[in-house]
Amino acid sequence: MSTRTIPCFNYPYVFTSLEEDFINIFRDVGRRGAFIAQRDLHDFEQHLIEFTGARHALGFSNATDGLHLALRAAGIGPGDEVIFCSHTMAATAAAIHFAGATPVPVECGPDHLMDPASAAAAVTPRTRALMPTQLNGRSCDMDALQALADRHDLLIVEDASQALGSRYKGRQSGTFGVASAISFYPAKNLGCLGDGGAVLTNDDKIHGTMSLLRDHGRDEAGDVAMFGLNTRLDNLQAAILDFKLARYDEEIARRRQIAGLYQERLGGVAELVLPPAPDTDPDHFDVFQNYEIEADRRDDLVIHLKTNGIGTLIQWGGKAVHQFEKLGFHVSLPYTERMFTRCLMLPMNTSLSDEDVDYVAAMVRQFCASH
Repeated sequence: MSTRTIPCFNYPYVFTSLEEDFINIFRDVGRRGAFIAQRDLHDFEQHLIEFTGARHALGFSNATDGLHLALRAAGIGPGDEVIFCSHTMAATAAAIHFAGATPVPVECGPDHLMDPASAAAAVTPRTRALMPTQLNGRSCDMDALQALADRHDLLIVEDASQALGSRYKGRQSGTFGVASAISFYPAKNLGCLGDGGAVLTNDDKIHGTMSLLRDHGRDEAGDVAMFGLNTRLDNLQAAILDFKLARYDEEIARRRQIAGLYQERLGGVAELVLPPAPDTDPDHFDVFQNYEIEADRRDDLVIHLKTNGIGTLIQWGGKAVHQFEKLGFHVSLPYTERMFTRCLMLPMNTSLSDEDVDYVAAMVRQFCASH
């Protein structure tokens, strides 16, 4: 098999795959002078409501701001604790920190998502909320987390940055808690050409507060009702996202097809732990934002794949949030720490051909067979 060059993610493809469409959108928005909070943003928010089934959707400049302000709008602040899974980006904990609350990291489970038992053990009288990260395009066990929240009268605010379109028991990720945030970073399933995010909520009061917080505290009449920030989703990015959302089902279908190919070609390799294959768990509909596996001799496998032209990624520099010493966490999470010695992401995006997937899988099998 001839050597190929396959990056973990093909950033130029985000633009070149729809280049003429994007140029037309740019011309249309620019010629209308529709740069800030115009109909393109309103249309995108409405279509996001229709896609997710949420009552409200608000575009934000990024998902981190969305999470931060969702916590504030929900009344979370100084003196409160918010439980999150340490297998996530530092942004999840940063949103809690900047809301004035204390982030409390807990273990992930075999699905790489928040472990409900670990979360339950972390509850204290100061705990006000759970912030599950719906990671890699898969939703957590929301029945177990909702039961925990109900027992202790906790709020749920979802970090659904990587999970737009993911479903748990038929319900869309991002619609379980009082609010959630979604990311439109270019490498996301629905990615724009820069930073972008959105917040979903079914709560009218939270929606009203966040509408003010994202736009300098201004109400529809232009009166400043509170101190706010400037964290609106750029109107040009909203227009691009709205165009892509209309075709999003095709994106999901292809990613699920690629995941099925990986399962067919690597499912019998004893040295690997793969994500659940599509349609093998009736409770979950996964959209495969990433394809994160576990592997024996992970670091050697990464070198082997790189030597053969294949890019991989170990999320967040190979550290869980609690392992970044300067953030000041003092907790041991053995399962998560061991998982971070084994995990890596194989290429997963719609720039991949079936032949690309065949090549990646063949190189992985070659390594495992030779060791």
